[in-house]
Amino acid sequence: MFHSIKRNIPNCITLLNLLCGTIAAWQAVLGQLHFAAIFILLGIFFDFFDGLAARALKVASPVGKELDSLADLVTSGVAPGFILFYILLHHASPSWIAFAALLIPLAAAWRLAKFNLDSRQSSSFLGLPAPSNALVWACIGFYYNCPHWSSVALIKLPELPLFLFSPTGAVVLAVLALICCVLMVSEIPLFALKFKNLRWNDNKVRFLFLISCLLLLLLFGVIGILFIILWYVILSVATFYLGNHD
Repeated sequence: MFHSIKRNIPNCITLLNLLCGTIAAWQAVLGQLHFAAIFILLGIFFDFFDGLAARALKVASPVGKELDSLADLVTSGVAPGFILFYILLHHASPSWIAFAALLIPLAAAWRLAKFNLDSRQSSSFLGLPAPSNALVWACIGFYYNCPHWSSVALIKLPELPLFLFSPTGAVVLAVLALICCVLMVSEIPLFALKFKNLRWNDNKVRFLFLISCLLLLLLFGVIGILFIILWYVILSVATFYLGNHD
């Protein structure tokens, strides 16, 4: 019985990820986009730790791998798609542009299926990870309901909400969704935040990225997450073409 409980601890953590994603999708439909964003972040948090728990307890299993992808599809695909759909439905002109948001769960499903079968992605990624894409829309969703949080930053962008959540901004968001979907299913090499050790020489790109993340959050607050994802893609591509694959 102890072994059975131990074996299912990571799966229970994965189910918490799925629960958070389901709640996030529900909140997005209701227009409570800030709550949807918070539950997406919680889901991604659980997604990070279920794999760690499986490796630490030495109970990794094919069932856990498939369950993880199913949970990620909801938390990092369906819920972010609903966030964007709500925004576009209320601000895009014509309103049918909102259906561009539904490409997000489709691309996430494709991305997750490819990841499960691709042995090349054991220590790095090919294409934008679904949780990274989810962070983009969680950030925008949170910003939609709580624009005052932009004041908690060194660099304030007071005109940004007026632009993003206007008919013109809605088109920009739809185009951004298309770009993110293409990045998810692409073969662009991106580094993973997996530390084999804590030595600077072996992890300098990862340390540089984490330090820059803190700086961007300090400078721009919540909206800094958008700049972090952009910087992640740029840094990964630059690192790959410079031949530094640590």
